Amino acid sequence: MIETRELTKKYGELFALKSLNLKLEKGDVFGFIGPNGAGKTTTMRILATLLNPSWGEAYVCGHSIYKDPKEIRRAIGYMPDFFGVYDDMKVIEYLDFFAATYRIKGEARRKRCEEVLELVDLGYKRDAFVTSLSRGMTQRLGLARVLLHEPQVLLLDEPASGLDPRARIEIRGLLKELRSLGKTIMVSSHILPELADICNKVGIIERGELLVNSDVADVMRQVRSSVVLKIQTAGETDRAAKLLSYHSSVAAVDVAADGEITVKLKPEVVDYSDLPTLLVAAGVKLRAFKPEEINLETAFMELTKGITA
Repeated sequence: MIETRELTKKYGELFALKSLNLKLEKGDVFGFIGPNGAGKTTTMRILATLLNPSWGEAYVCGHSIYKDPKEIRRAIGYMPDFFGVYDDMKVIEYLDFFAATYRIKGEARRKRCEEVLELVDLGYKRDAFVTSLSRGMTQRLGLARVLLHEPQVLLLDEPASGLDPRARIEIRGLLKELRSLGKTIMVSSHILPELADICNKVGIIERGELLVNSDVADVMRQVRSSVVLKIQTAGETDRAAKLLSYHSSVAAVDVAADGEITVKLKPEVVDYSDLPTLLVAAGVKLRAFKPEEINLETAFMELTKGITA
């Protein structure tokens, strides 16, 4: 559905995007992660045919950005980070206006406007003026607008930017619903842990170069090759740590000031079920025993340096 080949955008001597190679299949939800100025918005603007690359090629739904920009615009829904709305319009009028620009006519237009309003949970605001909407509602209205013509591909640039926690949860739920409808989605965000819950693929970009492009699980494995366990005991912390340090599957043991034991296993070890058995058999009472969670935020910090183009 989306493919880029050596896609590059250069301003003078500065590379905003350098030799980007991506391939997204139908139904993929691709999380595009990177610091400000990394090249995420540049990529989306090129895919939306709003910006010409310096060189390279890109295809959306099989159409070239050079040869078939009109066909691409019919097939995509592009939602920028910040977009203008017409404050003197009511919500339903706003959607009706844009549905008309997509040449949706008559009863079909009215029905489609009502459908997208219900999809983004704004049906109760249909007769409210756009200027009265909160930031979160405005974001949902913008998403409703790009869904009017039933696009196959969605390009969402920071859809949760500036939203409060409740609004972010609502946007995340909406993205899950769009995923269930089979949409191919490219979404950029700085709310990294939430992307892992939505996306099946992730790309990490820095200074215009794609550092990682893989399944979410593969990214996690790339960041950490060994299992790390977090253990809490009801006393006898030092004895528990000593017992663990002697075990053949353990690479390192560390005890924090609060008594929590961190155990790093050897790279080849994936089964550690005998470790809690060892401690319990030795009379150590366990309060907690769990592997350390790895999320996209961890991956992002491990794989990038925070340098912009």
